[in-house]
Amino acid sequence: MRIAVTGSIATDHLMSFPGSFTDQLLADRLDRVSLSFLADELEIRRGGVAANISFGLGLLGLRPVLVGAVGADFEPYRVWLKQHGVDTDSVLVSEDHHTARFVCTTDRAQNQIATFYAGAMAEARRIDLRAVTERTGGLGLVMVSPDDPEAMLRHTRACRDLGIPFAADPSQQLARLSGAEVVELVDGARWLFTNEYESALLLERTGLTVPQVLRRVGCWVTTEGAAGARVRRDGHPELTVPAVPAPGAVDPTGVGDAFRAGFLAGTAWDLPERHAARLGCVVAATVLDHVGTQEYRLYRDPLLARLRSTYGTDCADRLATPLRGLA
Repeated sequence: MRIAVTGSIATDHLMSFPGSFTDQLLADRLDRVSLSFLADELEIRRGGVAANISFGLGLLGLRPVLVGAVGADFEPYRVWLKQHGVDTDSVLVSEDHHTARFVCTTDRAQNQIATFYAGAMAEARRIDLRAVTERTGGLGLVMVSPDDPEAMLRHTRACRDLGIPFAADPSQQLARLSGAEVVELVDGARWLFTNEYESALLLERTGLTVPQVLRRVGCWVTTEGAAGARVRRDGHPELTVPAVPAPGAVDPTGVGDAFRAGFLAGTAWDLPERHAARLGCVVAATVLDHVGTQEYRLYRDPLLARLRSTYGTDCADRLATPLRGLA
């Protein structure tokens, strides 16, 4: 199954603060916050939700199609993604703006404060999915991840018009979208992805209940950090998948994107949802071991060992064949 991933493509500026953000916040002064944190480290990394998901899918051998807008400074990043199995020929290059920037500071408790500059991403609304479909010879799934809001809506409408199954991942853009826009983005999605906080925000934005959301989507997948993931489907028992232990975790940035890559790869291989979620969790745990969102690599034996130790021999045996193409 050929998967297209639409959404942000960005450069990440990741900083580490040795203290705790909460120690600097005064409960009676939250209406006038003026804070500065002296960071110990700065890492400049490749990122963006769509690029991160595509990178993970590329490592797993799926050759995803990346769809997004960038600046003229993208060329070295393009080469990097191509080297890791990503089709970048549908990426739009802006003549006026730089590639988007994500600036994030993480404290010692893994809390994060971040700012995102859209830059060229605002031009993603110009991209026509019909042209992408014609160029690639057809798509089996489109992952609509955080992007220019108008682009997200346009891509979702295009999927419905073209009859292409789609996955909805509104995540960071939930704060900018109206309730009606969120409903339009998720209505009819084969997969809906959120984290725990975004799940609550989605309900608040739309005014829908959990059962009402489940009746609008094929399946709702919620990541819950160290607690793992939940998979909910209308009329079926809730499936909970524990996280893969990551005692050496150094950076949570991009973990959710890695989970999505693993989960989507599992569904592309026709794995049951519980195994797709388990693969998502083991890819996410691998990312936790590295600073940055695309600094990890996936090797068959270590992945199978972590799957076996967390989920048992049956799970590792079931995934051994799909993962046979990894080194």
